[in-house]
Amino acid sequence: MATTTPSQTTSQAPCSLPKLWKLLKFPKPHTYCRTQLPSTSPTRLTPTASEEKTILYLAYGSNLSAETFKGNRGIRPLSAVNVHVPSLTLTFDLAGIPYIEPCFANTQYRTPPSSKPAPTSIRSSDYHKDRWTKGLIGVVYEVTPEDYRTIIATEGGGASYHDVIVPCYALPKGTKLVDSTPSGAPFMAHTLLSPRDSDSTSYQDQNTNNSQAGVVGGGGGEVSKKSGVTRPDPSYAQPSARYLKLITDGGEEHDLPAEYMAYLYNIRPYTITTRKQKVGQALFLALWMPIVMAVFGVSKLLADGDGRVPAWWVAIMTLVFKCVWGSYDAVFKGVFGDGERTVYEDGEEGDEKCVGMKWGCGRGRVRLETDEKRVVI
Repeated sequence: MATTTPSQTTSQAPCSLPKLWKLLKFPKPHTYCRTQLPSTSPTRLTPTASEEKTILYLAYGSNLSAETFKGNRGIRPLSAVNVHVPSLTLTFDLAGIPYIEPCFANTQYRTPPSSKPAPTSIRSSDYHKDRWTKGLIGVVYEVTPEDYRTIIATEGGGASYHDVIVPCYALPKGTKLVDSTPSGAPFMAHTLLSPRDSDSTSYQDQNTNNSQAGVVGGGGGEVSKKSGVTRPDPSYAQPSARYLKLITDGGEEHDLPAEYMAYLYNIRPYTITTRKQKVGQALFLALWMPIVMAVFGVSKLLADGDGRVPAWWVAIMTLVFKCVWGSYDAVFKGVFGDGERTVYEDGEEGDEKCVGMKWGCGRGRVRLETDEKRVVI
């Protein structure tokens, strides 16, 4: 895909902090219409479409939701198509803010699943976020270059997120179950990925002409390792109920496969369950929110036309972010309790009998049962 994208050479703020900034400011959302988008034409998805003046962007987290993508970000997508991306997998390893938004959605390059069968018991002790093993399911939007610059700016790409190009396979309308091996010809689309410190993979320049179904980097040259905060266990933190609802709402809006929706509904959110945690949350916000808001006030003054700030300011913001988590690890977690994962009085990880009821199952397409996760078609 030879479409020219905004330059990624200038550093940008760590992506978790802009998300928090939006959360704290509660900005007035753009007006938007929740109408169904037209399907992207097959001709636009072919390799010969390199001369097109639009950009294909793969969304997998809160950008699935019209409330976020059209409302908060003000993006006006031209068309959309549901896709399967076998080279990637959904993760929730992007550090957020303890006690409010412990983590955000991310994607990583997929490792082949082990020969051990995936657990199906709803009571098993594994992390529910990691149970999906069939590759990333998402939506590819067709957007204008101007809107894509807005996506990059509001997502903080360039410091934590990196713009990469990946092969995607269109999913037929009405798909309920996902095949581990997709069929058909792939097309290439941009997406945003935040590499882990342990990721030593180098990605080719996005303009390299690679027709193979592999990974092509974005922004030029190698993708540097993550400059923000890396938690000891990337699977430990739970996303907030607010954030998970954006993802599941978006999945329902785009009619993603029922099997994948069952997985999303089965992810348990972070919930404060003790008075100590509530006190810790209040003190944590009182301590750090004025500093974070001041940092972002300065960032708005320093940002260029694409929303990018100078590298020296990125370093300051990263330092603030590390201090946020450092104070949590050194003081708040031990004194006030866990700010990343729900703690239950019985010492268990939680009762999942009510997961389907708590989230709601949309149009009745998905049902989660006590002993087994099943898909109702």
